[in-house]
Amino acid sequence: MTDPAPTDAPDTTAYDKERALSAAPGDQANVTAAVVTINKPAQELYDFWRDFANLADVMENVEHITVVDRERSTWTVKAPNDREVQWEALVTEDEPGRVIGWKSADGSEINNAGRVEFTEVPGRGTVVRAVIGYDVPGGFLGKIAAKLFQREPAIQARRDLRRFKMFMETGEIATSARTRAHAAEHKAG
Repeated sequence: MTDPAPTDAPDTTAYDKERALSAAPGDQANVTAAVVTINKPAQELYDFWRDFANLADVMENVEHITVVDRERSTWTVKAPNDREVQWEALVTEDEPGRVIGWKSADGSEINNAGRVEFTEVPGRGTVVRAVIGYDVPGGFLGKIAAKLFQREPAIQARRDLRRFKMFMETGEIATSARTRAHAAEHKAG
């Protein structure tokens, strides 16, 4: 089989794994990517994302993010079976208004690396592209469990970018999920 013709499509639509792997820093075994167009300037989106503590408000499984300094933050996320996992993220690339890259510190519970690119498109807003490389704790069985509990990074990357888009464009995240407060109101009424 011959290689497909060159294309202007982003690497997230790569025809082969090697091309996708080259887009993500690190040597993780699994790579996922997601893209969304947001009707906001690239610098505004970058600024929100670069203050990592903001991301806990838009990323579904992130419990909290503690910013240690400009280059380090500690992330705590929900894992399958109501567990929490934590890692320290180190900024590896930072081009204001354009790109943020990171990798997990040595010894982290989840080995991961990635980058988020912000590409402004005149008249359309900004294309936000996230590429994440990660090692799944527990190998194949861990990946199956993460998928069953809807906490697998490939699933979450798409969801979280959609949530980021909603939040940045409207100031809120639409959801059909019932909150604890709604459930208590319903039960009381």
